[in-house]
Amino acid sequence: MIARPEILCIGSVLWDVIGRSPAQMAKGADVPGRIVKLPGGVALNIAMTLARFGLRPALLSAVGRDPEGDELMAECIGLGLETSFVYRSDDLPTDRYMAVEGANGLIAAIADAHSLEAAGAKILRPLTDGTLGSAHQPYQGAVALDGNLTAQLLEEIARSDDFRAADLRIAPASPGKADRLLPFLRAGRGTLYVNCEEAGILCKTRFDDATTAAQALVDRGAARALVTHGGAESCDATADLTLTRCPPEVLVTRVTGAGDTFMAAHIAAERAGADRETAFARAQDAAALFVSGDTPS
Repeated sequence: MIARPEILCIGSVLWDVIGRSPAQMAKGADVPGRIVKLPGGVALNIAMTLARFGLRPALLSAVGRDPEGDELMAECIGLGLETSFVYRSDDLPTDRYMAVEGANGLIAAIADAHSLEAAGAKILRPLTDGTLGSAHQPYQGAVALDGNLTAQLLEEIARSDDFRAADLRIAPASPGKADRLLPFLRAGRGTLYVNCEEAGILCKTRFDDATTAAQALVDRGAARALVTHGGAESCDATADLTLTRCPPEVLVTRVTGAGDTFMAAHIAAERAGADRETAFARAQDAAALFVSGDTPS
């Protein structure tokens, strides 16, 4: 019998192909560096970090029944993740993400999550067929949800009774998909994890600091908003409490996955019983370790 997972990670599970160079890069740059292939995707990045913090995460996603998918699932199992709820498709290829990073940060990225989008609500079947939940007994645990799902499916989740008892934690996946989180503002459901740029897209304005951004999201209906702003001050806001804190100063060696690490570390800390200030600090410290090249644990 499969042990009940402590948290569900719903969204993209794919291969990251990342090129990194220690050089400053501009448009059209051609520089030496390293290219790595790693298990990735927002949901998977969060799950991997949660596992390092001792939790038992389960993945709900779409992965192809191709060699790349088989290899990816084997990697996930080796990392201690529950993969039995993943929708495996005979027709859809395993998704991929490609990014280029320089000393001046992320230069460009392309997310090919078309298989996840095509699978749609099929990835949520375990939450409705009695495996993890049903209409009469909705899933009551924590859910980490990412914005790589279609706008229509995210809208349905924001309004669905299937998620009414869940502790929803939501990330947009990228600025280009930030507006997909608007249904959660309208529904006043879940905790949002965004950066300043993504908060600006949701609020149709531009923010220069995380505190103003987080408070604006709450004013627009967010139940709770955690907003980061690179190495500058971050904010955790609800209607009745606003916390701000500067992250540790570190040498940045990578950026892809930093937001996912922040979110996972924050969820793990709160599930371990940490108060809001402590959980916020632990999340910032874990993200700082990550961008410096170390692995938080």
